[in-house]
Formats: sequence, structure tokens, C-alpha cells
Amino acid sequence: QVQLVESGGGLVQAGGSLRLSCAASGRTVSSYSLGWFRQAPGKEREFVAAISWNGGNTYYADSVKGRFTISRDNAKNTMYLQMNSLKPEDTAVYYCAADRTYWAPTRETTYDYWGQGTQVTVSS
Repeated sequence: QVQLVESGGGLVQAGGSLRLSCAASGRTVSSYSLGWFRQAPGKEREFVAAISWNGGNTYYADSVKGRFTISRDNAKNTMYLQMNSLKPEDTAVYYCAADRTYWAPTRETTYDYWGQGTQVTVSS
């Protein structure tokens, strides 16, 4: 079983930056695809970014492309999301997820493990 814990969320002004971390425990996720999703109040959860097991492939939602960067450190069993040029519409709870089997980055249902989420609030 894999446990995922997000950290790094908080309150930031528009134009600012935050770096989210997702630490995995229970077993190594070095062979897993990893992803970030977010859910804003009153909205459905949506895909943000994903990274393949070795970091060779990354994929981003159009809304964050050029502003967010996903990365991973398999030695630390940790994934990151560097968020720059933040906008009020980026306000949401951010979740990390791990997929044992597939590279289907935007497909929520293929992810096997989920964290509890971390709140990101961007003020205007």
C-alpha cells in the first residue's frame, strides 16, 4: 500500500510562486506514473500535470502550461509541482496521485493512490 502526503500549499498573492511536494511512503513509487490534480470550490476535480516513471515524459493542462513545472526525485520517493505566475483561478485543493500501471496522465480513474490534498489560495 502507498500513502501520499502533499505539502507546500498556502496563501500567496497573484503573480507569486509556490512549490508543492508529494511524499510517498509504504513502498517505492519509482516505477509509477505520478500526477497532480486540483479541485476548486463548486467545481469538479481536474487534471493539472503528470510525469512518467523516469521523468522522461511530462504532460500539462493547457491552463498551467508554461507556468507550472512537474518533477520527481525517485531517490526521495517524492514528486514536486513548481507553480509560478500564480493566478486567482489557480485557487484549489491540490491532490497528488500515483498510477501503478498506465501512462494515461489525464485519466483520473487509472490512478491507484491519492493524497488528502493541500490548499492553495491565490489572492488578487
